[in-house]
Amino acid sequence: MKAREATWFHGMDGLGDQGYPPPSRSAEEEDGVSALINHIRGNPCSTLVTLGPLTNVALAMAQAPDLVDLVGRCVVMGGTANKVGNVTPAAEFNLWFDPHAARMVFASGLPIEMVGWEICRGEAGLDPTEQAALRALDTPLAHFFLDCNSTAIESARRQSGTDRLELPDPTAMAVAIDKGRVVTRSSRHYVEIEAESPLTRGMSVVDSLDVTENPANVEVVKAIDTYLFKQMLFEAAAS
Repeated sequence: MKAREATWFHGMDGLGDQGYPPPSRSAEEEDGVSALINHIRGNPCSTLVTLGPLTNVALAMAQAPDLVDLVGRCVVMGGTANKVGNVTPAAEFNLWFDPHAARMVFASGLPIEMVGWEICRGEAGLDPTEQAALRALDTPLAHFFLDCNSTAIESARRQSGTDRLELPDPTAMAVAIDKGRVVTRSSRHYVEIEAESPLTRGMSVVDSLDVTENPANVEVVKAIDTYLFKQMLFEAAAS
């Protein structure tokens, strides 16, 4: 299947098509997979946060299986526990893009905390009044935050009929930073990723009722404290 990039959500340049100049820094000589392996080996108990497809993580696990025991937490922004997808009816983009990698990672034994796409929707999104309040901070970070998400705002309006800014990556980062306060409900379940079916490619199949009797391999985040999440956003943007 031909790869489909998420330009519909992030813009052609990945930053809302605001015309930002090219980056002033270049990538390290080390490739992404090697960087993952070396960083985790050099920093046992690290928290690994994934905000995109899991290709590099799967490759790193295949090349260095010892990483499974070295990662303290693996917070995955991806999938859905409510089976409502954003790129197909069944799948969220990050897992859909490379479902074979996602299946490998979810079956690897990593201590995964899944923050699905549904977590950023509804009350967790910034409504127009909150967006205006963020803009009123008048800081470089506040302006950048809103501007680089301009295409995301329009995408949510077209797809979901909402005027809220939905923030899947920041919700996952909030969980990674302050899980004890941010996460208000979660539970452990067996989760497998569908990789073969053209209808449900990339679907995160959550055994919510434990009917398969397979051992739980993922902590599924069910709800977050949306007030605290937004407070964290505003505090970061004000700095």
